[in-house]
Amino acid sequence: MTPIIPDTFRIGLVGCGRISKNHFDAIRKIDGLTLSAVCDIDAERARRAGEEHGVPCFRSIEDMLRGAGDEIDIVTICTPSGVHAANGVVAARAGKHVVTEKPMAISLAQADELVKACDDAGVQLFVVKQNRLNPPIQLLKRAIDKGRFGRIYLANVTVRWQRPQEYYDAEPWRGTWEFDGGAIMNQASHYVDLIQWLVGPVESVMAKTATQARRIEAEDSGVGLLKFRSGALGVIEVNVLTYPRNLEGSITILGEKGTVKIGGTAVNRVEHWIFADYDDDDKLVEAANTNPPNVYGFGHEGYYRNVLAVLRGQAKPETDGRAGRKSLELILGMYESAKVGREVPIPLRNVV
Repeated sequence: MTPIIPDTFRIGLVGCGRISKNHFDAIRKIDGLTLSAVCDIDAERARRAGEEHGVPCFRSIEDMLRGAGDEIDIVTICTPSGVHAANGVVAARAGKHVVTEKPMAISLAQADELVKACDDAGVQLFVVKQNRLNPPIQLLKRAIDKGRFGRIYLANVTVRWQRPQEYYDAEPWRGTWEFDGGAIMNQASHYVDLIQWLVGPVESVMAKTATQARRIEAEDSGVGLLKFRSGALGVIEVNVLTYPRNLEGSITILGEKGTVKIGGTAVNRVEHWIFADYDDDDKLVEAANTNPPNVYGFGHEGYYRNVLAVLRGQAKPETDGRAGRKSLELILGMYESAKVGREVPIPLRNVV
C-alpha cells in the first residue's frame, strides 16, 4: 500500500535559542511546512516563542511529543550540540522525521546511535548544512564536478570570527566539552563540511588547538593540515578572537587549471574566479554573490525546501545523517591530533 503523503508537514521545534529564528523564518516562507509546537527547558523562552508563533509550548521534547505528537510529522532540533543526538533518538522512536542543527552529535557513538534510531524507525534524518546551498558554493561545486580545476593541489577554509566572552557567558553550555566543543566543532562545523564535500575524502589530519583568550573549556583557535586521498593538501584555520568583529568565512581551491576563492563573512561572495577554459557558468558569478544579514546566511530556507522535496519523494537529501557524520569524524580527528600531538588517520580508530 502506497503511503499517503500529506499536503503539509507539521514541525515541532526543540530549542528556542539563537539559531531558532532562522528555522522559524524558513518554515514560515514555505508552503507545505507549518510550525505546530515549540519547546525549551527555559520556560520563559518557550512561552515567548509559543506566543510569537501561535503554537503550544512545552518544557521538554518528551512533553511536546506527549502533548502535541499527533500534530507533528518532523522534529527540528536546535538545542545545545551535546544533546542533538539524544533529542533526535527520542523523536525517531516516536516515528518523527528529524532535522538537526550541526553538528549532529559531538561523538561518533552518539552519531551512530542517531542514524540507527532513524533507520530502525524508517524516518528521515536531515543534518543542516545550509552553506552547501549558497549560490557561490553551488557554482564552485559544479566547477569541480565538471573537472574545470584539473588536478586540485590545495584547499583552504578560513573562519576568522568574533565571539566575545559575553557570548559564552550567556549560555552555560557554550564552550564546554560535554555540550558544545570549541570553535572547530561549533563555528567552523560548516566549513569543515565544505572542504571534505568539495575536495573529497581526507586520508589524515594534523592539528593544533589553543584556548588563548576565552574562559571556556574548549578551544577558541585551531589549525589543521589535511592530506586528501587524491593527493591534494588542505588547511583549516579557525579563530573566534578576530578583532573587532567577524572578518571572513572563506574557502579557496587552487588547481592545475583554476583558482577560486569564495569569501565574505560566510562564503557568500566570489572573490576570485579564474579558469584556463571558459564555461557558461562564468557568466553567473556576479549574480551568485549575496549579502546575508549574519553569518548564518540564507541557506535554511533552501535546506527546508530540500527536506520537503525529500519527504514528497521528489529529491534526495542535501545532507543526511551519514553525510553529517563525515564532517564530525574530521572534526574529532582534529581534536585527537591536537591531543596526542601527531598525525591521525581518517577514518578514526578507537575514537568515540
